[in-house]
Amino acid sequence: MALEAEEHPEQSIHKFESMLKTNSVYFFDTEDFEEITHHYLNSGKIALSKKAIQIGLEQHPNSVALKLLQVEILALEEKYDAAEILLDELQNLDIHNEEIYIQRANIKSRKDNHKEAIKLLIKALQLTEGDSDIHSLLGMEYLFVEDYEKAKQSFIKCVALDASDYSALYNVIYCFDFLKDREGAIHYLNNYLEKNPYCDIAWHQLGKIHHAAKQYKKALDAFDFAIISDDAFTGAYFDKARVLEVIGRHDEAIKNYEITLTLEDPTAYAYLRIGKCYEKSGKHRLAKRYYYDAVHEDPLLDKGWLAITDFYYKLGEYPEALYHINKALSIDEENALYWKKAATINATLSHWKAADLAYQKAIHLGSHDNDLWLQWAEVLEKINESDTAICVLQQGLELYPDDIEIIFRLAQLYLKNKNNACAKTQIIKIIEIISKKVQHLGNNLDGINTVASLQKLVEDLKET
Repeated sequence: MALEAEEHPEQSIHKFESMLKTNSVYFFDTEDFEEITHHYLNSGKIALSKKAIQIGLEQHPNSVALKLLQVEILALEEKYDAAEILLDELQNLDIHNEEIYIQRANIKSRKDNHKEAIKLLIKALQLTEGDSDIHSLLGMEYLFVEDYEKAKQSFIKCVALDASDYSALYNVIYCFDFLKDREGAIHYLNNYLEKNPYCDIAWHQLGKIHHAAKQYKKALDAFDFAIISDDAFTGAYFDKARVLEVIGRHDEAIKNYEITLTLEDPTAYAYLRIGKCYEKSGKHRLAKRYYYDAVHEDPLLDKGWLAITDFYYKLGEYPEALYHINKALSIDEENALYWKKAATINATLSHWKAADLAYQKAIHLGSHDNDLWLQWAEVLEKINESDTAICVLQQGLELYPDDIEIIFRLAQLYLKNKNNACAKTQIIKIIEIISKKVQHLGNNLDGINTVASLQKLVEDLKET
């Protein structure tokens, strides 16, 4: 028999599963079968969803709603032709059913035909303008074709129809952000908050936008309102702390970071930020403690290990810095940042061979900063490998062909090796680069003097 109206969906599911186990036959109405099918779909239990539809159609063979759910499952299984045939049959029965157009749009979208999906969803809207779900689907299709303005308008309509649709609200802000319309986002959120003054999510998003715009007072006010709306909103406390840290109010920042540790499980990043605040306040013992807490909480947090290493390096405790970066490398030897830092510390300690190896590793793992090539070349000179240093700088020039520092250092090495011809070629390059910059800046006198000096140097060089 059908469940009574006051019975809960959980009871329908329990009764359905009992029926399957005992091979009994119970009667459910179509709404029950829809709820059961949706439950299994949301749980990813496709086989049970199909079983529910099968039994449902045996009991209600003319149910359009159950057949539409069958279409949805066929689409999930990529049986698009079968789904389209069933939709054709349904449309002959009910031409004004918007769900048919939605399912057709779903199939088009899954086949990456997003423009056709948009057309179908627009038809569905013509049949039921006030359906926020369709506006949401349409917004997602516009995102797929990178029409962010239309996507924004679709999500705005979702929020207008349901102010508590926070997923749509996030998407509205995402579109404003992609369109680089910060003022538009602020204006939209302020209007939204006039009608929904206790929406913590809207206040939080407004605070983040003001933070990005370096409008720190407005950002703090917004985060405070988010916290007033929900005093357990971890993200608002954390972002408020970040602003306080930026403007140098470190003690207040620490208090807010510490609140986040009490609201949820402690995070390594919160420990790291607290450590940074203590270090900036000159409280080194506490800074060190929280840095250790950060890497203990998450040994793979590279920012934590780098913070500890930099902490000791700034204090001139280079062996301690080297110990910690080596410990980090023992956990993750594929981290280019670790190898770069290890190279710097080893070079400071005059461990030239170790520094050479570390620079090689850093470059191999993708750290290609222009200063890296210069530092590596300097280390190679220390171990009397000038030719290798020249090769390293040449590699650097492939990535940074107009980097004057690299070119000048290369010229120096050529001169040191008495290769005047190659040195002259590099100096001419510098003249050309500086001349372009001088022309761009409107004949800067210092630039002209530099060019004249280099031109004289070129004339003085004798080709060998």
